[in-house]
Amino acid sequence: MQHSLHYTAIVAAALGLAACAAPGDAFAPRAATSSDRAAAPLARAVQVTGGGTTTFGADLDGDGDVDGSHFGFAAAIAGDGSARGHFTCLMAGNADFLGLHVMAVQGPVTNGALDGHSFSGTATVKVLNAFGPGVESIFRDIPFVVAVTPGGPGVATLQLTVLGVFDGVPGDVAPGNNNYDLAKETLTTGQITIQ
Repeated sequence: MQHSLHYTAIVAAALGLAACAAPGDAFAPRAATSSDRAAAPLARAVQVTGGGTTTFGADLDGDGDVDGSHFGFAAAIAGDGSARGHFTCLMAGNADFLGLHVMAVQGPVTNGALDGHSFSGTATVKVLNAFGPGVESIFRDIPFVVAVTPGGPGVATLQLTVLGVFDGVPGDVAPGNNNYDLAKETLTTGQITIQ
């Protein structure tokens, strides 16, 4: 248990979550539970993992800087398309995005493509300042899809789509489809692997 708590804290700090997560917050790290450890391993699983920082390659919000995010994920995708894992995408601090000082999408991965190039689940979406200065908004059980290309900086890509919400708001590259489709991001640091 101590090792699990220590590892979780290190991962959270590396993603920058420690800066925005308060104790008891939906984004605070949690220890593994007995049901996590008791789950049977997935047969013929594809492992997709990644972490680092990205760039959209453009100033999406018109504030004069090129936008990007911090991300981390790990998922095992079984031969039937079911998956187990976790995904976090965070825009905070040095990654100001659309005027938001914090935007986080975090949740379990429950399905994935058999080749590992995409996965999905439901997330909690947290934004600060979207509805006024200092106003924190939390949206729960929001479906998401992530498409990835493996590799390192300048090669690997990540594209996040949040389903059924935020259609047409600034940053949406496909307005009118009832989803919030972010532009494809290219890694600036880190790695994405599919095994």
